[in-house]
Amino acid sequence: MHIYLVRHYKPEISQKGLYNAARATQFISEYDAAGIEAIINKPEGLPFTEVKRVHCSLLLRAKQTALAIFGPEVELVEDKIFNECERKILSLPLLRFPIKVWLAGARALWLLGLNSQGIETYKEARVRARQCAETLTKYAQQERKTVLVAHGVLNIFIRRYLRELGWQVVRKDGRGYLSVTELIKAEV
Repeated sequence: MHIYLVRHYKPEISQKGLYNAARATQFISEYDAAGIEAIINKPEGLPFTEVKRVHCSLLLRAKQTALAIFGPEVELVEDKIFNECERKILSLPLLRFPIKVWLAGARALWLLGLNSQGIETYKEARVRARQCAETLTKYAQQERKTVLVAHGVLNIFIRRYLRELGWQVVRKDGRGYLSVTELIKAEV
């Protein structure tokens, strides 16, 4: 059995300039609603002709990536369980940083449990990632080759739990846009 974890492609949104906290918060909403740039090169090594169904999150960037890679004839199975872990910008109204600084700070504080009021906590996200891994395992038992197009942080968590379930990583392309992690497991 094979599971392929694919990160979505680059969202069509500018990340240039300096942002205050309010604008950084607005950026997150715009990022989550953004489509993707045109994909020039599809990732190699995916079972393009063998896959008739692709699983993805509800976020537009994941759905558009799945369709761009596998074509409009593929069946998309959308599920909120595969949405990215939320981020929340701290209210620091007088400061201005590049958006990557705001996002990295928000994620680091979230991982430490210091920035999760009103959003899913790190602990809750780990529980959801375990559920994702179990769900993907069930799909793989039926489909033999299962593809998930989702998001960077969530894919990292899912990979960790799949390994705990006995899956072996045989390919890992990093964490960038369109990165692919392939895991295998012998059928029981």
